[in-house]
This record gives sequence, structure tokens and C-alpha cells, in this order.
Amino acid sequence: MEMPVPSPSVLAKKARIVQRLSAVLPADAVIHDVTETRAYECDALTAYKCPPLCAVLPGSTEEVAAVLKICHEEHVPVVPRGSGTSLAGGALPTADSVILGVARLNEVLEVDYDNRLIRVQSGRTNLGVTGAVEEDGFFYAPDPSSQLACAIAGNIAMNSGGAHCLKYGVTTNNLLGVTMVLMDGTVVEIGGGHLDAPGLDLLGLVCGSEGQLGVVTEATLRILRKPEGARPVLIGYDSNETAGQCVSDIIKAGVLPVAIEFMDRPCIRATEAFAHAGYPDCEALLIVEVEGSDAEIDAQLGVIAQIARKHDPVELREAQDADQAARIWLGRKSAFGAMGQINDYMCLDGTIPVSSLPHVLRRIGEMSKDYGLDVGNVFHAGDGNMHPLILFDANKPGDLERCEAFGADILKLCVEVGGCLTGEHGVGIEKRDLMGAQFTAADLEAQLRVKDVFDPEWLLNPAKVFPLASTEGRRAA
Repeated sequence: MEMPVPSPSVLAKKARIVQRLSAVLPADAVIHDVTETRAYECDALTAYKCPPLCAVLPGSTEEVAAVLKICHEEHVPVVPRGSGTSLAGGALPTADSVILGVARLNEVLEVDYDNRLIRVQSGRTNLGVTGAVEEDGFFYAPDPSSQLACAIAGNIAMNSGGAHCLKYGVTTNNLLGVTMVLMDGTVVEIGGGHLDAPGLDLLGLVCGSEGQLGVVTEATLRILRKPEGARPVLIGYDSNETAGQCVSDIIKAGVLPVAIEFMDRPCIRATEAFAHAGYPDCEALLIVEVEGSDAEIDAQLGVIAQIARKHDPVELREAQDADQAARIWLGRKSAFGAMGQINDYMCLDGTIPVSSLPHVLRRIGEMSKDYGLDVGNVFHAGDGNMHPLILFDANKPGDLERCEAFGADILKLCVEVGGCLTGEHGVGIEKRDLMGAQFTAADLEAQLRVKDVFDPEWLLNPAKVFPLASTEGRRAA
């Protein structure tokens, strides 16, 4: 995927733009040295890199507004960036763009336990939100695997979820309001400290918009009381399809675990070598966790165990204490790092109906043989949010292209069975050319017109989300 090449006239603007930005920001908040801007040339989709014109690190909504106003006047594209953990290239710059990082916007602005909400600056980490309220018995529910590092700004941009989204929902279900700066520097307030704002649901537009509509600087989030207790059970099976059927049966039974996580043999082996979690030798592994009082937990796990036994598990292990629970989760939380130690990989993010899990897992296995590339599956099985990890050799000519083709076929399969291209990673550049597999031309045009309203000059996060053929005319205009 080639990113647009900056014109000589854009490059000639650099000195003036840096000078103007330096006039409204602290000296250390404007990064323009070529060597230093390399830190911003990619996000967690490291296969694609492009140094930006410069990067800025504002520390307030007012400074963000000043930056955007300058860039709007200079007609310079702006790429918003949270913590750079995007796996879809959501924060990949173009050579003519300014990276606007929100890392310095990390303060807690308000905590309201009576109304169960917290207001934070958008650069605060996901885990940092829970950290601000956990001593008082509260937590923030969405928990992406990168929660230690990922910023609330990126969570909102991609509508991130996590292992506990089955019970608590994803970011959109826990977002009450935002302060957002439009491309011309206008500051707008959307939603607030209540469940439903009057008028159009603009908050629903902002969450998941991938930085296309504005830069979120503050967020009002729902916080919840910690449950009385939680307990996971580990279930091993001799095939992916059987594990997938077990997940489907649990959901059909009406039980609502807080999480159902899936790992297949390649991931099990990698995590065992990496974390020594004590997982069984099997083809597929489920981690199912429930919450509540001891009586509620016992009742729910009793139903889950009964369903699991119908499928002849290799192992069925219920945690008996906090240490055993931590070990059950240890491998799952280490999976992505463990896989990265054995191979380069591309992490996908398709979502499917839970009933289609057995079929989709079988087809991924067949496609793996066709493409000659191994794939590891580790994902949020309870809501069908799949994360196939396609293994390839970045130093082998043609391997990346083969990996991309394999990934495209997996995502198309997700759409074919009634799912969608992304569950929480977003479209970014990774899936932009696949948007036509899910949306008609009329669907895409409607989305493009929304972008026209918020960002008529198409300066925010260019070359993302939409196929380039459908956006270049708008950008040129």
C-alpha cells in the first residue's frame, strides 16, 4: 500500500509551519528533526512506514485547537495519534502531514461516583482510567490487550473492546461524552455525564470514526462497581471446530460469561514456551470466566462445565484460588508477545456470528495450507471477534504480499458468513481496499458525505478507512 508522496510545495512549507507551531506550543512540544520524527513513522503495523513533516505534543484542548487552526490555514494534513498501538495503520503518517500526539493529555479531570462516571484527558491510558478509581471499588470495563499502553483517544477512534466485552460491551457502550476539536480549531462538546444526549447521536458517529472527524481531547466514561468475585475455567479440546461448537453452545444456553477466550495449538505452544502457564497439550483451548457472588459463580460454571463435557474435553480445569486464576490468564495475556518471539506476524480483526465459528476456523485451516503460511488463532470467542495471526518472514521476498492476500481472504470470509471487517482494530490502511467487500457504493458514499460535513477539506487522517479511488477527488478539491 503506497502512501501519497508530498509535493515540493508542501515540503517548502515546513520551515514556516514549524515556526508557527512553535509560537503556540512549548519548545519541546514541536518535533521536526528528521531523526527524531522517525519515532512517529509507523504504529504497531510496522510493515508500513513514512516519516511525517513534523510531530506536535500539545498539553491542552486549547493547544490542540491552536495546532489544528494553523494546519487548517496552511492546508496541511493532520494525523491524530494516541499511543501508537494501532494494528491497522491508523496512525501512519503521510510525508506532508503533521502528527498530533495526545500523550501529554493524560490527566483525570473529574470522578463522580454518585453518577458512576469519570472524565479524563484522552491521552490517559486505558489501564490508567481503572487505576484512578480501583481503590474505591470501581473499574473501567473495556480492556484491550494493549491496555497498559493504549490511550483512550485510540480506544474511541477504533471503538476498542477486549476480553471482557462479551458482558460489558466495547468502548461505545461505555462512552458518555467527548470534547472534540474540529479541523478548523472549533471546540465542540458531544454527549456528557448522562446516558442519552438530546438530538442526533453524534457520539455514535465519533466513536469508531478513526480520527476522520476531529481530535478528541477529553472523554467522559462510564465506570462500574467491581464484581464480588470472578473465576475462570480452562477447557481443552482436540480440535478447533469442537472448541468453536462449545462456544456456540454456551452462548445459546443463555449463560453470560464475562469473557470467553480462544487459543489454538500454535498459540498454546508459543505461550507455554514463553510464559509457562501450565496449559494442556491440546489443539484448542478456551478460557471462560464468570463473575458474581460465590453462589452465582458456582451456578454459572456448573452449566458451562455440563456443556463442555458434552464435547469430550481433553481437560476441564476450574481455578480454585487467585493464583490458579492468574496462571490460567497468564498465557492468554502473553499470547501476542509470545507469537512475536517465533515469527513476524500480521494480526487480523474480523468479526463473525458465534454460530459460524466452527466453519470459519475450518476454512482458515484450509486456506493456511493453500497459502503455505501458518496461522495462530487467539481471539474473543464470546462475541466472535477473531484475531488470526498469520506468520510470515518479513525478510523473504513475496512473503508479506502472500500474507496480505491470505488476510484479505480471511476478512472476506468473515463478511460472507454475516460478519464484518473489523471488531476493534479499525480499518486504517490495512482494510481500506476491502471496504467494498462489506459496503455498497451507496453505503460508502453516505459515509464519505459525513466526512465532508466534519472535515470538508479532507485534512484529518488522510489515506485511511476509505479506498483511495473514492477519496482522492475530494482531497484534491
